[in-house]
Amino acid sequence: MQVLRDCYALLTRREGEVMALVVSGLLNKQVGGELGISEITVKAHRGQVMQKMKAASFADLVKKAARLGLASAPKS
Repeated sequence: MQVLRDCYALLTRREGEVMALVVSGLLNKQVGGELGISEITVKAHRGQVMQKMKAASFADLVKKAARLGLASAPKS
């Protein structure tokens, strides 16, 4: 669990925002609209989040977000 927290701590504020919105089920375009950034920028942040969180897939990222207790992560 500490390794997961350490990975999450590496995210920038914006990457954390993107991660929270993406794992809550929003599309890249919707995340961009929500944050006032372009869809391409969302994709770039999302890629950085996947790398920093060491997520093998989007489903893996959602599981990690749920384990971290992010409010917008769907509960299983």
